[in-house]
Parts: sequence; C-alpha cells; structure tokens
Amino acid sequence: MQDRAPEHTTDDVCSTVLREERRGAIAIVTLMRPDARNSLSLDLLAALQGAIDRLSADRGVSAVVLAATGPAFCAGHDLKELAAHRTDADRGRDFYRLTMDRCAAVMTSILRSPKPFVAAVEGVATAAGCQLVATCDLAVAGAAARFATPGVNIGLFCSTPMVALSRNVPRKRAMEMLLLGALIDAQSAANYGLVNRVVAEGAALDVALEVARTIASKSPAVVAIGKEAFYAQLELPISDAYAYASEVMVRNMMHRDAEEGIGAFIQKRPPDWKGD
Repeated sequence: MQDRAPEHTTDDVCSTVLREERRGAIAIVTLMRPDARNSLSLDLLAALQGAIDRLSADRGVSAVVLAATGPAFCAGHDLKELAAHRTDADRGRDFYRLTMDRCAAVMTSILRSPKPFVAAVEGVATAAGCQLVATCDLAVAGAAARFATPGVNIGLFCSTPMVALSRNVPRKRAMEMLLLGALIDAQSAANYGLVNRVVAEGAALDVALEVARTIASKSPAVVAIGKEAFYAQLELPISDAYAYASEVMVRNMMHRDAEEGIGAFIQKRPPDWKGD
C-alpha cells in the first residue's frame, strides 16, 4: 500500500514564491505570491517547473495537490511584469514568447507527469490560473471560488488558456467563457466540467488531500499507465484509440501489480502493490 512515508512537519522545499510539503505519499505544492494574486511571474513558472520535475521523478510521491495562499488561487500571468517589457528594443516580443513558452511547458509537464495532480481552488482562478486548474487531472473548488478567461476584456484573448479549457468543457461553454470574459461561480464550473466537485468554502485543500490519499492507495505504476493512456487516446480517431488502448490493456495485464491486484480481489484480501 502507498502513503506509508512519515508525516513531515517542515517544508521539503520553500522559496519566496512556492512551497513544497509532504504528507506521506502526497506532495502539496503551494503558490506563494498572495500580494500579486499568485500571478504566474517568470520566477513562479520556473519554480513550478522545478517542482513538477522533482515530484514526477520521486518514487515516494503518489499524487500532487496544487494549492495557493491568499484570496486568489491564481490570477494568470503577471500583467505588470509583461507590461514592463514594452520598453524593450523589440517591444517585449522575446520576453512574451519566453513567458508563453515556459507556461506551456509547465502545463505540458503536468499532463505528462506520471503523478496525478489535484487542484485545490479557493478564490478566483482567471486566465492562465483557470488554465492551470483545467490542466490538473482533478480539481476541487471551495464554494466561493470563481473562474474566468477574461483576457478579451483587456485586449488579450486567452488563447493559451483556451487549449486546456476547450479540452475540459463543451465547446459552447468554452466559447462563452472566452468571448464574454465573465466570472462563473464554482457550481457552474462543476456543471461545465471544469472542476470535479464543490465543497464548503475553505475546505478545498482538505478534500483534495482526501482525493489524493485515495489515489495513493492504488498501484502507482498502474495509475501512471492509465494517466498516460488517457491523454494519448483523446487525440486519436476512435478506431486508433481502441487499438492503442487495447495494447495498453495487454501491457497492463502483464504488469505484476495487475497480477497481484486480480489475485487479491479473487482471494478477498488487500493488495500489496510493488509499484514498479
């Protein structure tokens, strides 16, 4: 079984913009720019990328919870940082490209990570912050959480948030959020499919941890196989998706955790996952 590591009472990694903690097999990554509404500065993107890379390679981690400090989960890109580069010789083009490329790399790394990511959302998640929620594998929202892709309101259409958003919610709902730029409440986000569940205000982290612990009770190797296959098959035509998924099932059946899990089910005993 997973989640056997001892509880840590101190932070494993802490910077001025990001904190990592461990609770057994669960890692908690907390955005820590509350005064800037946890906007994704270049420094925060770099810290997030480092955390994702470390945790993805850590055999002691079974799931990751993404949380934030302060009244906002994440307000998207740091507009003040972006605007400051208007005075560059190229009017900021190189800096904007660097920022967008690094943000895309963070989002892609979450999807490609073998560890499931669970967002614990309190407050607002807008623009690239909404993108971050949509990119996580699961999301829990406090009742007062709100979501938006409001770039259209300031002359900057949320084109990169659109990628994750349009893969989570129906087209008409995605276009409504992108074209109107209005905030939607937590229950609407759940109805759209942007978040999995709505809980009492202030309870998102606790519930996200419960979800992560449930995931940690499964075979980490099998969860990794399933996560990779889920995103891969989404991009395939239906016949190709079935062919690919069938091969994944065969590979999964040959894994010793499948042998152990099926045997444990038949024998009516808890499974003893090997995890590799």
